[in-house]
Amino acid sequence: MSKTIGVLLAGCGVFDGAEIHEAVLTLLFLDRAGVAVRCMAPDMDQLHVIDHLSQQEADEKRNVLVESARIARGEIQDIAEVHATDIDALIVPGGFGAAKNLSDFAVKGPECTVHAEVQRLLTEMVDAGKPIGAICIAPATVVRSLADRSPKVTIGNDVGTAAAIGTMGGEHVDCSVADIYVDEKNRIVTTPAYMLGPGIKDVAIGIEKLVDKVVSLC
Repeated sequence: MSKTIGVLLAGCGVFDGAEIHEAVLTLLFLDRAGVAVRCMAPDMDQLHVIDHLSQQEADEKRNVLVESARIARGEIQDIAEVHATDIDALIVPGGFGAAKNLSDFAVKGPECTVHAEVQRLLTEMVDAGKPIGAICIAPATVVRSLADRSPKVTIGNDVGTAAAIGTMGGEHVDCSVADIYVDEKNRIVTTPAYMLGPGIKDVAIGIEKLVDKVVSLC
């Protein structure tokens, strides 16, 4: 029976949603691995909308689930409808949406709160012993959600973010863009991706390793 891997999206676009390259590479490598994919996102307004051409905040509202549906080609559901019993693993691509919509880490740092449904699903996954993959800045939200498990993650080598992860109860491990870090105890796999970059060919190496590891842990 084919494994089903959940992909948790946070909108569409690096500055206010899911990082599109990271999300698409995740979907590509999952498809190559021959697994079924279930995309999901919270049904909520984005923190804000960024014009990706000017990189300035725009005076409009957008819904995280509706925007995420662009990446998922419409095949997506509200995270509130997804439980750990429905999937064998969960992967969270990065982009500022992971730290603005899935949590408010981008605004509040270590004092952030995590979206209730994101918190619920991440906790369910760890309680069930099912693997979690987190890419780029997404590990910060995972650490905040699972602080009581003292997760070990990487976001690359950014000193400020690494310190915040420590403050939240996690442990940061420096890592290159081409590598992954595996928290064997909690079954959490992380890779820096665009926290280091610089380009899509570079981030693809670590993301492919992360996907392969997550699938193998199922």
